[in-house]
Amino acid sequence: MATSETPAPKNHRFGFTSLVSAVNELTIVVGFVAISVFLAVTTPTFLTSANILSILLASSLIGIVAVGETFVIVTGGIDLSVGSVVAFTGVMAGLALNAHLPVPVAVLIGIGIGALSGAFIAFAVTMLNMSPFIVSLAVLAMARGLAFIVTNGNTIFSFPDAFDNIGGGNLGPFPVAALITLAVFLVAGLVLQRTVFGAEVYAVGGNRDAARLAGIPVTRTLACVYIISGALAGLGGVILAGRLDSAQPIAATGLELNAIAAVVIGGASLFGGKGSILGTLLGVLIIGLINNGLTLKNVQPFWVQFIQGAVIFGAVLIDSLNQKRRRT
Repeated sequence: MATSETPAPKNHRFGFTSLVSAVNELTIVVGFVAISVFLAVTTPTFLTSANILSILLASSLIGIVAVGETFVIVTGGIDLSVGSVVAFTGVMAGLALNAHLPVPVAVLIGIGIGALSGAFIAFAVTMLNMSPFIVSLAVLAMARGLAFIVTNGNTIFSFPDAFDNIGGGNLGPFPVAALITLAVFLVAGLVLQRTVFGAEVYAVGGNRDAARLAGIPVTRTLACVYIISGALAGLGGVILAGRLDSAQPIAATGLELNAIAAVVIGGASLFGGKGSILGTLLGVLIIGLINNGLTLKNVQPFWVQFIQGAVIFGAVLIDSLNQKRRRT
C-alpha cells in the first residue's frame, strides 16, 4: 500500500498528449507555410499588398465566427446555426438603422440577438438535454426563416457610412474588419488560455462527469460558450452587412462549414477537450489561402467546397485515430 511518502506516479499519458499537441500545431504551421510558398511561386499576384489585404478582409468574418465555434467545440459541442445567425443579426441591425436608430444601438442589437440565439441553444442543451447538433441545426433553419420573414425576402440597403466602415472601411492601410478580428482573437486567446473560465472549458470538454465532480459549474460553462458563439456570430452579421452596405436574408449560407473547417484544421478535436485560438487562427488563414489561391488560379468555385470537405474529413479522421490510440 502506498504511504504518504510514496512518490506520485508520473503521468506519461499527459506527456504523450502534450507531445501530440505540439506536433499537431507544428504540422499546421508547416502546412500554412507550404501553401503560402506554393502560391507565391506559382502566382505572381499572390504576394501583392492588395491581395494580402484582400485575404485578411475575406477571412475576417470566418475568423470571428470560428473563434466562437472554438469555445463550443472544445467543450465537445457544435454550433451549426452560426451562418444563419449571421444573416438574421445583419438583417435586424439593418432594420434598426432604417428605423433611424444610432449606429452603436444597431450594432448592439445585432450582437445581442446573436447572444440570445446562443442562449436558446444553451437552454436546450443544458436544461432539456438535447443534442447540440440537432438543436443548432433547428436554430439554423429558424434563424434563416426569420431573416426572410422580417424582410419579406428583400435586401435592406442604404446604411450610414459609420456603419459601413465597420465592415468595409480602413484604418490606415488595414481593413477595420481585420483589426476587429485580430482583437477578438487576442481577447479569446487570453480568456481560453489564461483564465479560470478557460480552464473550465477544457475540463468540461475533456470529461464532463469528472469536471462536475471537481466542482466545475458545467451547466454555466456550457451556457457561456454557446452565448459567446452566438454573440460573435452577431458581430459577424454586423461586419458582413457593413462590408456589403446591405443586409441579405440569404447571406452567409454555408459559413458554418468554413468556421468548423477552420477550427478542425487548427487542431481542435470534435470529441472535445482539445483546441486553441492560435490553431483556429492558422486554420482560418489556411482556409483563406485556399479560397484565394483557387480564385487566382481561376479554379471553378465548386471545387472550394469539395476541398474544404475533404480537408475536414482528413482532419477528423486523424483526430479519430488519435482518440483510439489514446484509449489503447
